[in-house]
Amino acid sequence: MQQLFPGEVFANTADFDTGIRQLLPRYDEMLEIIARCLPSTSQRILELGCGTGELSLKILNRYADAQIIALDYSPRMLQFAQDKITAVGYQQRWTGIKADFGDWANNPENLDIGNEFDACVSSLAIHHLQDEMKLKLFERIAASLTQDGCFWNADPTLPESPALAEVYKAAREEWAVEQGINLTDIRAKRATSTIQGYSSQGQLASLETHLQMLSKAGFKTVAVPWKYYGLAVFGGCL
Repeated sequence: MQQLFPGEVFANTADFDTGIRQLLPRYDEMLEIIARCLPSTSQRILELGCGTGELSLKILNRYADAQIIALDYSPRMLQFAQDKITAVGYQQRWTGIKADFGDWANNPENLDIGNEFDACVSSLAIHHLQDEMKLKLFERIAASLTQDGCFWNADPTLPESPALAEVYKAAREEWAVEQGINLTDIRAKRATSTIQGYSSQGQLASLETHLQMLSKAGFKTVAVPWKYYGLAVFGGCL
């Protein structure tokens, strides 16, 4: 079985965009919420764990002046995203960098991307960090934003109780049935991920824990603009 970095999910990169939409309810809606939450004046945007570039595309489509610096530790994901961005003519507004954002949190001097970002975004990536590193990352993000900067993240969260964990699981499976999706077939396309840098298999934290971390990191406003059972878009502004 092919070994993958955390976040790559599928053995074949080309399966990701279709597969993730079959595994996660309302995937596009979730990413659209992040894009909508960015200030309309956002120009310099940092994306952590860009994957195949789907969130980047939604932001570039919505904000004509946006310039994105996108980090990902997967060469194949970065190439896939680069090809997709280039195909729609946005290559001058998007820069992909092979880097581990966990390492950036711990050793920012090793990555020359500067500060003064208007916004930072991430989707389905930060949950691969241990909680101690999540907090360090939130602090690094806060230190890298402009005075009125904001950060928005989409991730699965730890269910608030075992009973709710069952509710969330059932809702996801019912959604798949309604969509005519065979989860067994989709899951068969997945591959086992290995530890990469600071990331490993999903290390979920509760939504409340995330919000506490954001406040501790210096975000004056913290919010949850979207939640669907165990998936959430959350973040804050300085």
